[in-house]
Amino acid sequence: MESLLGFLREKKVPQHKHSFWYLFGGLALFFFIVQVLTGMLLLLYYSPTPATAHESVDFIMTQVPFGWLIRSVHSWSANLMIASVFIHLFSTFLMKAYRKPRELMWMSGIVLLMIVLGFGFTGYLLPWDTVSYFATQIGTEIPRSVPIVGPFTVQLLRGGEFVSAESLTRLFALHVAILPIISLGLIGLHLLLNQVYGSSKPVGIQLRSQGIRFYPNYIYRDFLSWTGACAVLMGLVLVFPVALGPKADPFASAPLGIRPEWYFLVLFQTLRMMPSSLAGMDGEMLVNILVLLVGVGLFLVPFLDRRASRDEPSPAFTILGWAGILYLIVAITLAYLT
Repeated sequence: MESLLGFLREKKVPQHKHSFWYLFGGLALFFFIVQVLTGMLLLLYYSPTPATAHESVDFIMTQVPFGWLIRSVHSWSANLMIASVFIHLFSTFLMKAYRKPRELMWMSGIVLLMIVLGFGFTGYLLPWDTVSYFATQIGTEIPRSVPIVGPFTVQLLRGGEFVSAESLTRLFALHVAILPIISLGLIGLHLLLNQVYGSSKPVGIQLRSQGIRFYPNYIYRDFLSWTGACAVLMGLVLVFPVALGPKADPFASAPLGIRPEWYFLVLFQTLRMMPSSLAGMDGEMLVNILVLLVGVGLFLVPFLDRRASRDEPSPAFTILGWAGILYLIVAITLAYLT
């Protein structure tokens, strides 16, 4: 124990004008912990079948003491966790923190981003209400146009041609077992690499001091940020508690104006803007291929940005990062307004 504390006392976090953005990695971890704790409490009462899922969630919210609070905390912390991961991703990208020797840390972070989005997608159907049912029906249909693996992916998620009891069982298993096990391993790896290599100093930024001692100074800052995050979370929960919609009816028509959660609105809006056919190719398939290329490109950024690997400014990648942020903002705004 003493050797561990000695290592943490010797470890330092770079202090510069952008040091604030380091906190969002810790905030993402905080919201993940909240997700695990509240998820375990919800599991005590949740029943993952079409006949009982909606009723069990309604029971949690109306009969279980503080059940409505736990569900709202679980829902809002999921949104804040995803937001924190996105902010952490873009701040890391713009500060070029992916450069050598932190390539594996960056790649594990990209996989964690995909898993976090997977948590959001797999958990959306679990209340089995009207909006979540039809949004999942639409969402699981999107990969079908991907060559070779598309139909298999749809079949794997749904367990059939349509969203059904089998779909609920599979998404429930992914949400509460498979994804948590994978994410725990990757989070452990990510934190281990962070302790080994430390936080990266942005290219061309002058340090203000010799750095902040990780223990106890930076841990104290993390604790303050977690306290602030807890206050924000509880404020959102109390002002905007999560409601439960009417039970899903698979034989009813999909409600008008249905849209996914905000973190999938970029894909949703891109599909809406893409023509049905472009250059003789299906528009939906082009969007899926584009998403795949963006994901692979992000994964390989440490090897593509050769200038940053030499500790030189790489303005082209900085422009790409800001362009990605701008597109996210514009696409999400258009999705809400149109």
